[in-house]
Amino acid sequence: MTSRIGVAVMALCLLLYIVVVGQRAVLMLMTGQPIAIAIGVALIVMPLIGAWALIREMQFGFAADRLARTLESEGRMPEPETPLTPSGRLARDDAGPMVERYAAEAALAPDDWRSHFRLGVVQDAAGRRKDARASIREAIRRSRA
Repeated sequence: MTSRIGVAVMALCLLLYIVVVGQRAVLMLMTGQPIAIAIGVALIVMPLIGAWALIREMQFGFAADRLARTLESEGRMPEPETPLTPSGRLARDDAGPMVERYAAEAALAPDDWRSHFRLGVVQDAAGRRKDARASIREAIRRSRA
């Protein structure tokens, strides 16, 4: 729940930023000076890119949360087989075999979103954030099919 409050606060901050920057952009566009017009256009484009990125991240987060709750309710979330480090990650020596096992499971069931999501969870615990996001993105895509 705390993360949802954080997302709401960030979205409100972005909205306030867009309004303030939008006002400045209109003022710049109204000057008629070429440099000011270019800056005004940039002031319109950049917040729109930020809003798009925030919306994409929110969609990813909500979809991943939905899949995690489903797996948790089914009792199929991966459990750490060894003690975690104080930061909540798998020890480097323990991560490799566990990631390989879940990767093999995902390869054997390529259409099963659950196997891809579990792989993403294990990759995240192993500190492989980029791979984890890719696996979870694949799980989200497969869950919609």
